[in-house]
Amino acid sequence: MLKVEHIDVFYGAIHAVKDLSIEVAQGEIVTLIGSNGAGKSTTLRTISGLMKPKSGTIVFEDKNIAGVPAHKIVASGLCQVPEGRHVFANMTVLENLEMGAYLRSDKDGIAKDMEDVFQKFPRLLERKEQVSGTLSGGEQQMLAMGRALMSRPRLLLLDEPSMGLAPLLVKEIFHIIQEINAAGTTVLLVEQNANMALSIAAKAYVLETGKIVLAGTAQELASSEAVRKAYLGG
Repeated sequence: MLKVEHIDVFYGAIHAVKDLSIEVAQGEIVTLIGSNGAGKSTTLRTISGLMKPKSGTIVFEDKNIAGVPAHKIVASGLCQVPEGRHVFANMTVLENLEMGAYLRSDKDGIAKDMEDVFQKFPRLLERKEQVSGTLSGGEQQMLAMGRALMSRPRLLLLDEPSMGLAPLLVKEIFHIIQEINAAGTTVLLVEQNANMALSIAAKAYVLETGKIVLAGTAQELASSEAVRKAYLGG
């Protein structure tokens, strides 16, 4: 479904992502793990069109999307939930969700997807008239995920969904990621909580200073001594 081949990404003179290649098959949850500053978020931002690679290709469903504007990439069925949530703080929960469907005109479909989001995130239904800036961190994460789902993505990119959340909420968010995947959405997940990420993913890549240093099934990586020492607190 997604094939990233040999991309190089720069921030000015800084070579942030080096000759990176990853693949995501339809229906999978694939995770990128690595420490802070390893290039995980840059990789996602490049896939979703927020940054341009200097070289390499990004093929989504047989189309090269490297350098395509972000809104066109969303329209093609690939959507990102950014790190730090980035909800529209002065708008209500409902307005935020409606913004997620701004490229769509199928009123019945939008209404049905809105119902689905409220089913997945009952707390958002309770707070639908509330201004989003007043929600807790966990509620904002749910809103950011719900807003992305309103674009009806076939591939969902999630950037650090557990960041800053209490352990119980982390479990809840990861359970919802599995539900979203089971309902047919493919997921590419960037996550510092490597234990949680490897527990739900099929395949995983380890990034260090912009390079892929390890790749394999999530199970292989979870039982690798190098990964355990570096990322799993073992």
